[in-house]
Amino acid sequence: MIDVLIAGGGPAGLAAGIHAALAGLRAVVVEPRTAPVDKACGEGIMPGGTAALRAMGVEVSGRELRGIRYRDGVRGAEACFRDGTGLGVRRTELHAALRRRADALGVETVRGKVGEVRQSADRVSAAGRTARWLIAADGLHSPIRRGLGLDLPDRAPSRYGLRRHFHVAPWSDFVEVHWSRHGEAYVTPVGDGLVGVAVLSRERRGYGEHLARFPELAPLLGERAASGVRGAGPLRQRVSRPMAGRVLLVGDAAGYVDALTGEGVALALSTAGAAVRALADGRPQSYPAAWSKLTRRHRLLTEGLLRATRGPRGAGLIVPAAARLPSVFAAAVHALQ
Repeated sequence: MIDVLIAGGGPAGLAAGIHAALAGLRAVVVEPRTAPVDKACGEGIMPGGTAALRAMGVEVSGRELRGIRYRDGVRGAEACFRDGTGLGVRRTELHAALRRRADALGVETVRGKVGEVRQSADRVSAAGRTARWLIAADGLHSPIRRGLGLDLPDRAPSRYGLRRHFHVAPWSDFVEVHWSRHGEAYVTPVGDGLVGVAVLSRERRGYGEHLARFPELAPLLGERAASGVRGAGPLRQRVSRPMAGRVLLVGDAAGYVDALTGEGVALALSTAGAAVRALADGRPQSYPAAWSKLTRRHRLLTEGLLRATRGPRGAGLIVPAAARLPSVFAAAVHALQ
């Protein structure tokens, strides 16, 4: 029998497969899309995420990131990472590297959709296969999570993200976050002649309209678009718990606050590892507490920033506050590593 059936072959699902193989468990990943899989993503991996990739034996090339810089067109504040460096890497490159490692370890990947999930006392069946456990890594709007009745309603204003790449030599080894009263633009170096620019906002507009709200970026980017626009949202996904019976939720499927702090990939890798460790140790019931501990800091800091920026006046105070209180800003960046 399969030890772990994994729904979703994105970073979280492939990381779960790699961890399972390293723990001596038989894992099968079910993914409907052709590799490598792309999605709207800021593409900046925090130091904790780069350390997790190394621990899994995943080798991926990209641009080294030294820290985070906030800008609002007038003022700026920056803080370096204290514990190592981050990595700016195309989502497709990250996916390909994870897939190579999973393949090398003998993780089976099959093309298909999981569909209905059926559970009994000692097994779970989905996608025409039977396994001891199912790890749901099927993304932000997880059908498995919805089918298990784990979604919770959310009354907060919805936020959406759009991303495009530009043929521009990176001008910094920081992730730059440009703030306005309409939202944020995240500039991440991902190659020697390539930057990714993701915009987040509560307003539903086209990418060009959003980018026009950051006039300081226009001269730097020009008309050198290198990719189409990809979108994601609503970003916030409230979940009652990250486990139901023999199904463990990891990555975005386990709930999501916002992309504002850039920890999506790092949390996907860490929660996938925690889920597999709980199964390998024979203590699956320990996973919800492990998930809560791993994600608590991210949830608290991201919720705090979202509340502070809910109105135009609050958004305009973020960069001045970071500039006036550099030690506090540095501590916040360190906490997110």
